[in-house]
Amino acid sequence: MRNYFWLIPLFPLLGFMLNGGFGLWKVARTGTRPAKPFVYCVACGSILLSLLLSLTCFIALLQVDPHDRVWEFELFSWIHGPALQTVTGDLANFQVSWGFQLDPLSAVMILVVTGVGFLIHVYSIGYMAEEEEGFYRFFAYMNLFMFMMLTLVLANNYLLMFVGWEGVGLCSYLLIGYYIEKKSAGDAAKKAFVVNRIGDFAFIIGMLMIFTYFGSLDFTEVFHGVEEMFPTPETLWGPLCWIALLLFIGATGKSAQIPLFVWLPDAMEGPTPVSALIHAATMVTAGVYMVARSSAIYSRAPDVLFIVAVVGICTALLAASIAMFQNDIKRVLAYSTVSQLGYMFAALGVGAAAAGIFHLMTHAFFKALLFLGSGSVIAALHHEQDMRKMGGLRKHLPRTWWTMGIATLAIAGVPGLAGFFSKDEILWRSFSNPEGHLVFWLVGVLVAGMTAFYMMRMMFLTFHGEERLSPEVASHVHESPNVMTVPLVILAVGSVFVGYLGLPAWLGPNVFEHFLEPAFETSYHGAGESVHAAHSTEILLTLVSVALAGLGIYLAYQFFLKNKEKAARLRERFSGLHSIIYNKYYVDEAYDVLFVSGGTGWGRFFGAKNWGRFLSAFDNNVVDGAVNNSAAMTKFVAWGSGLVDIHFVDRIVNLVGETFEFFSTVLRKIQTGLVQRYALFFVIGIILVISFYLYMGV
Repeated sequence: MRNYFWLIPLFPLLGFMLNGGFGLWKVARTGTRPAKPFVYCVACGSILLSLLLSLTCFIALLQVDPHDRVWEFELFSWIHGPALQTVTGDLANFQVSWGFQLDPLSAVMILVVTGVGFLIHVYSIGYMAEEEEGFYRFFAYMNLFMFMMLTLVLANNYLLMFVGWEGVGLCSYLLIGYYIEKKSAGDAAKKAFVVNRIGDFAFIIGMLMIFTYFGSLDFTEVFHGVEEMFPTPETLWGPLCWIALLLFIGATGKSAQIPLFVWLPDAMEGPTPVSALIHAATMVTAGVYMVARSSAIYSRAPDVLFIVAVVGICTALLAASIAMFQNDIKRVLAYSTVSQLGYMFAALGVGAAAAGIFHLMTHAFFKALLFLGSGSVIAALHHEQDMRKMGGLRKHLPRTWWTMGIATLAIAGVPGLAGFFSKDEILWRSFSNPEGHLVFWLVGVLVAGMTAFYMMRMMFLTFHGEERLSPEVASHVHESPNVMTVPLVILAVGSVFVGYLGLPAWLGPNVFEHFLEPAFETSYHGAGESVHAAHSTEILLTLVSVALAGLGIYLAYQFFLKNKEKAARLRERFSGLHSIIYNKYYVDEAYDVLFVSGGTGWGRFFGAKNWGRFLSAFDNNVVDGAVNNSAAMTKFVAWGSGLVDIHFVDRIVNLVGETFEFFSTVLRKIQTGLVQRYALFFVIGIILVISFYLYMGV
């Protein structure tokens, strides 16, 4: 398997090419779309092949010595750049390979991505059954998304990781804006695209600094260079701290952390399977994975680790508070995702990378289940998403109800379920690790209680109490077909049992953490090790977190099932605070004023009476004077440039124009204006280039 794991991302790419290419060809040729069974088999079959190969590679990895569980495979040499000087004075050739790395960390990620991704693909068959226009386009985008995500987690260097990083960003834009006829979907897609580019710019600067200091972008070489150049932790603000901070800013964009979290709730405009794919196991976890992969850097930048922990725990608290007051079922889950990602970054910040990845894995199961379950509810109610218009659905959707119930209890931290074990590990590490702090634990426990409250609120409003359905909707409510509910059952099983891979110390060995040790053995070197404490302390802290989760469940029962008048009275009494939180602290509005409409706002400010006089005088005497005095020089330069333009430039331009006119006649037939077709040509070109390199043995 050592020489074949690079095939894992290839199968989704082939699925994209078959569905996308054949679909476009058939529409252009016959005016009809591919048969749905063909599209379903190609889309789901390609992911299934990747899943089976991932499982095979994982088993093969388990059979070797833990210190040999790092496999690399270079497909071809990608970039041959010039020799550049590093900060040490040495010359380093800018060379990047198209290579992959399989180790315990990437093995966990590919299993999560392909496993949960396959179930989402199967679920999509039922969810998109009524789609007639672009179903082949939807599944082609989903396959391309999986290819990019698998490329991201298997890459053995930062630049190839960035290719997958940008690729999932492009695919998220296409999938969030899938309903192109909806303005809100288009706006959400553009918002996600723009916000992520902010973080990506920081990622690029971080990569440039990495090469400048270490002369390579390859993970192995960079991390060994970190050990040699920075044997001890660096103080603020050295070069390694700046590298770590820039990479983290990139992660805040992709994983929706403060201040770049605003795109993710709006991403709910896409189809529900897209929400599950983006919010559960793939795109939003990319930032967590990147920081965990770069733990060798972060372990020697403790000040940045503190920033990571603070941003993570603050994001968890902020998003949890917003989720408590949302009425759209998908937006509740969206803010829940932002909050849980904050938990993961808090774990990374306190030096508990294994705990963060553990929560990433458990979260993938119960959050995918929650999104797919909400999709089952939405489909049954003819796309109604307001929980205030639901209620009493338990008897109509029994399978959806009990599977979502398991996921809700899991994310609430009920003992025995997956979310309890991963969340408890993060809370314990936040308290006991040298990089941890009592405040981190206190906020984490508070967020755990808030999570239990808003998730049970969602369940009570949706499935319990009196029916609030319109007569038209109530007459057509029915359980989703098996193709949608079977994935829910499988994810429910995972939401129960995957947590037992990471038992707390007082219950048994943490198999998951032990498995991940080789991926972090060159990084932490004692950082993140828990302070020796009695098991009684950990048990006591666990009981506190469970008690707060129980309190959250009880309050949700009291306010939204037993005595709804209490909730109404509290909203009325604290109407101002409720309005602020319900409107998401007006963060979007603030961003709009500062960055979107900022120019208009400043214009109004400076357009005030007094400022207006000043600006008018400045314009007349300074700006106009400079312009007028330069007019003569401009005329002279224009006369000279005109001669050059007529007798030299025009002749060249005309020749070029005639040449392009000739070739445009040939190429005009393929210029259809369809972005999908251009993307297909782009991918085909990449495949041809790769094939050429493989054939030539370069």
